[in-house]
Amino acid sequence: MTPAISVTGLLKRYGDRNVVDGLDLEVQQGEVLAFLGRNGAGKTTTTEILEGYRERDGGEVLVLGQDPATAGADWRAKLGIVLQESRPLGALTVRETLRLYAAYFPHPRGVDEVIALVGLEEQANQRAGRLSGGQQRRLDVGVALIGNPELVFLDEPTTGFDPDARRQFWDVISGLRDLGTTVFLTTHYMDEAQVLADRVAVMRDGKVAALGTPAELQALRGDVEIRFVLPTGLALDALPQLSKPTLLTGGEVRVETTAPTADLAALCTWAEGRGLELEGLTVERPTLEDVFLAIAGDHAEVDA
Repeated sequence: MTPAISVTGLLKRYGDRNVVDGLDLEVQQGEVLAFLGRNGAGKTTTTEILEGYRERDGGEVLVLGQDPATAGADWRAKLGIVLQESRPLGALTVRETLRLYAAYFPHPRGVDEVIALVGLEEQANQRAGRLSGGQQRRLDVGVALIGNPELVFLDEPTTGFDPDARRQFWDVISGLRDLGTTVFLTTHYMDEAQVLADRVAVMRDGKVAALGTPAELQALRGDVEIRFVLPTGLALDALPQLSKPTLLTGGEVRVETTAPTADLAALCTWAEGRGLELEGLTVERPTLEDVFLAIAGDHAEVDA
């Protein structure tokens, strides 16, 4: 199957600085790819090149089989784009807004179908300017979907949402996968990438520094942290021998281990033999955010 997006050696310069520096990436049809990176990593520039809004200085780019730099209106009709910020046409209702945008496309989805997809049935006849922030964002996605796109770009779609609104919006994005739509998602929320993405690409210094499923990226850091409260009256050297050195901070014992099963067995056997309870015992694997911070490194504050 031909990839929805294929990028080889992408290059973009600003002055003497390579903001995108030989980036390679493929996005398969029907997958949700989370595209992550610190500010200044080249994430926004790359996305705008893929959307056809910014020229590149080198490399090869194919989006839905065409070069965005030369593709025409027929190609653009296959894309749906949700910008980080947008302003609804406040005087129009939800239904009127979608009907207006549907007229721009050769083969649009049905207006009522899209309203149902984004969960705005109850607001269908409400003016867009009176929608809540979360509802307006759903309308943004509806506008992106009305043209029946093959590929949707979502740029920070849940910025500013409260937790409930974010999770409701995740259902909308998951529904795009069910439709077979390819989704290119940029987000600063690691839990969002963890829940929604089939694969995650992490940018650093203008290149893709890591690419894989969320579980594969988490496995890049094999350490697991075991924590518990040191039993009263015992010193750190009273603990059993573990695979890695233990640390004591404020009465809490911490050990980062690549052999959690063996170390837990040793600790539990030791505690049981002495009739002790290991209060506050937890075992934590690295989160996607831990991995992202380790891979992405330090970058400038200005996004590019």
